[in-house]
Amino acid sequence: MSLSPTVPADWTFLTNHAHVLICLVQQPGRTLREVAALVGITERAVQRIVGELEEAGILQRERVGRRNRYAVIGSQPLRHPLEAHRRVQDLLEMVKP
Repeated sequence: MSLSPTVPADWTFLTNHAHVLICLVQQPGRTLREVAALVGITERAVQRIVGELEEAGILQRERVGRRNRYAVIGSQPLRHPLEAHRRVQDLLEMVKP
């Protein structure tokens, strides 16, 4: 069975944390509301994920006027022991358009 981009899968290989990160790398000035719509989760869930990514040192937020701009710290290692030998940048390179 082949999935079209408009039909959501029952499961995916990447987590919502990865999806949020990818959205913010693609467009660092996206609003969290826009990210939520793209990922398919609530804005509150995106806020929580962004906070966790900031706390882990993977994401930095900069205030630009009335909006936030996000920067990813690609040198950070991935968090699970099975992939800790890889960096965040390695994941982002894998999904780069």
